[in-house]
Amino acid sequence: MTDTTITAPLEALLLMATEPMGAAELAQALDVPTPVVWEALEELARFYDETGRGFELRQVGEGWRYYTRPEHHEVIAHWVLEGQQSRLSQAALETLAVVAYLQPISRSRVGSIRGVNVDGVMRTLATRGLIEEAGHSEETGAMLWRTSPLFLEKMGYTTLDQLPPIAPHLPEAPLLEAELAGLAETPVAGEDGPMSENSEIPTAEQAAEWAEAEASESAQPDDVGMAADEVPDQDELDRLSEPS
Repeated sequence: MTDTTITAPLEALLLMATEPMGAAELAQALDVPTPVVWEALEELARFYDETGRGFELRQVGEGWRYYTRPEHHEVIAHWVLEGQQSRLSQAALETLAVVAYLQPISRSRVGSIRGVNVDGVMRTLATRGLIEEAGHSEETGAMLWRTSPLFLEKMGYTTLDQLPPIAPHLPEAPLLEAELAGLAETPVAGEDGPMSENSEIPTAEQAAEWAEAEASESAQPDDVGMAADEVPDQDELDRLSEPS
């Protein structure tokens, strides 16, 4: 272990810290070079791992902080009274996941992915400091959002690269391809089927003959009985006009 003149003050500072502290900040507080602090922090983290302490020193975001070990979460969960934990709703968790994996992203885009209005949820996440503004879109001018350093701290990550892969939670690629292929092969109702191998494109002469035949058919009277409806001759008209 490094001299306790460095490690002991480091532990005291980290225990009192309400958020991760960077190595440069700790070095300034102890008035020692930053590399010395880095070496002491790494040795403390290794020492806690080797001795099996109930807590660990972890680098998250841009600083260092103490965390309880995951294997003790059941004990802690039983100790914490129900209702004292500030939990996010299911809607907030889903919205935060969309922002985390697709950032930077606009509010409207998040809403279109979830299929609901997310204005209120986005305000809640921003108020809690889990997301922050990330400029404007060059195409639409809409405000873009991204996760904040506090999000990394709460998740216990150093960078966004540590986010778990999302692919295992999506349909298998072969199954998805097969489903899309099946949809493509299904004929649409009312749509003509594909041309057979024996189908031929008509020539210009054939097309002209078909057009002429169609025109002659349309010129014929629709009802043959119409031929019987003839105009009466003059004698018949005179007879009908005579007084009875």
